[in-house]
Parts: sequence; C-alpha cells; structure tokens
Amino acid sequence: MSTVTPSAHPHAEHGHPPFLQHHFREMAQQFDAAKIGMWLFLVTEVLLFGGLFVGYGIMHARHPEAFMAAHHHLDRTLGALNTVVLLISSFTMVMSVWAAQTDRRKLLILFLALTILCAGVFMVVKYFEYSHKFHEGLLPGKYYSHKGDTVPGQFMFFSFYFMMTGLHGIHVLAGMVAIAWLLVRALKGHFSSEYYSPVEVTGLYWHLVDLIWIYLFPLMYLIS
Repeated sequence: MSTVTPSAHPHAEHGHPPFLQHHFREMAQQFDAAKIGMWLFLVTEVLLFGGLFVGYGIMHARHPEAFMAAHHHLDRTLGALNTVVLLISSFTMVMSVWAAQTDRRKLLILFLALTILCAGVFMVVKYFEYSHKFHEGLLPGKYYSHKGDTVPGQFMFFSFYFMMTGLHGIHVLAGMVAIAWLLVRALKGHFSSEYYSPVEVTGLYWHLVDLIWIYLFPLMYLIS
C-alpha cells in the first residue's frame, strides 16, 4: 500500500485530504460529482453513436444487396480478435479499479499497463485492416475504387464503416491517453482506497468504448 507524504501534498498537513478540491466538502461528494459528470458525458456519446447506428440501419434497409456484398470484404477473424482483445481490456480495467480500491498499488500499475497494451493491440489490428482497405480501394464515398464489383453502391457501406470504426478508434486513442495518465499517477502513488475516482470514471468511459465495439462487430462483420 502506498502512502502520500505531507511534503508532496501540503494540504494534508492541516487534515485536508490531498486530492479534495476546494469546492467540495468531502471526498464522497467529489466522487459522486465525478461519476455524474462522466455518466452525462457517456449519454452524449451514446447519442452520437446512436445517430450513426440509425443512419446505418436506414441505408442498409434501402440498399441491402450492396451492404451484404460489401461486408464480405471484411476480415471476420481480425474483427473477432479485436473483440476478444477489448473484452480482456475491460476485465483488466475492472481489476484496475479493484486494485485501487483495495490499496494494491503494484496490481493497479500492472492492470493499467495491460489495459493500455490491449488497446495498443486493437489499434495495430485496425491499422492492418485499414491498410488492406486502402490497398484494395475499399474506401468511402467518391474515393471507392475497388474493381470487379457485381453489386453497385458498396461505397455506402464503407462510408459508414470508416465513419463508425474511425470514430471508435479515436475514442480508443483518447482512452489510451487517459489510462496512460492514470498509470503515471499510479506510479507516483496518488491512488488509494480513499482516492480512486479518476480510475473508476475512466473505467466507465473505457467500458462504453468496449460496448460500442461489441455492437459494431456483429453489425459490420456478421449480419450486414
């Protein structure tokens, strides 16, 4: 268990919790405010991706043959691999929160590092997927140049594919930055059973990122 020295946090000398912001009365209030703020942010994320899912559904209903033909260009094995990787990362993130709550600093550092590693694997796999699409001309809109198609309109599928998976990838990168920030703070011994709200709220964000992919994978790779 790590301890925070008074010299590192002067407010602790006066009985003030070192990470309690001045506009909160107690740590519990600060923690609740952080969770509410994150949940409100996650609602906006659901609305953002929800609009894309609705748009995808509408265009799929209008052009089922094009969407069906286009989705066969995706590699189900790589999609399934990324699904497994993100599920593992969700587990390691849960364990990170548990480690912070129970003052297990070394385990917290380990699980945060594993979460970043899984996110990195996801992005590497996605890089190879995107590279193949660019090479084959499977691009959105007017940039679509794949040869030999027997069903017209497949560019519409890839417009949604790049828009939705690309936006999701940006969220993965943002999550990696946030988790790396947690890892740096964990190495400095900032988290304990008394203060772990940044770990938990970042975990909420990461679970949403994983959940969105769980919907994207079957929608894009399996049932189009």
